[in-house]
Amino acid sequence: MLAAFVIANGALAMGSKVTMFFTFWGLNALRRPEDAAVNKGIIDRMFGWMMPRGSRALSLSKLHMGGFGTRLMRHVMQQKGVASLESLMQSAIAGGAEIVACQMSMDVMGIRAEELIDGVSSGGVAAYLAAAEKSDTNLFV
Repeated sequence: MLAAFVIANGALAMGSKVTMFFTFWGLNALRRPEDAAVNKGIIDRMFGWMMPRGSRALSLSKLHMGGFGTRLMRHVMQQKGVASLESLMQSAIAGGAEIVACQMSMDVMGIRAEELIDGVSSGGVAAYLAAAEKSDTNLFV
């Protein structure tokens, strides 16, 4: 996730149009950290309880080590002056990146638009393919 936003901000700095399409587990980074007042059925609520809420709740893959690896990585990044994922996300949105949440994934996982951070739109796979078709560079992570 971090690398995707580093690349997005680099492309924006070079004057490129950036569209990022988030599906399934990538949607967790786009969730607001706080609870949103939305009415959901039991299965949708269960998905919400099981999944991390927001970028700060994401783990560092196999290096997570019960949370220590993630905290260590954040500490090292801060010590070395590397922007946090949250900062890179805000910078990309402020810089004009179009952040698109996959509507089908949202439906399956019970995520509502009100639960996503500001600056995120939703769209189907056709939105992703249309943007990819017009681009000079397409990266899928």
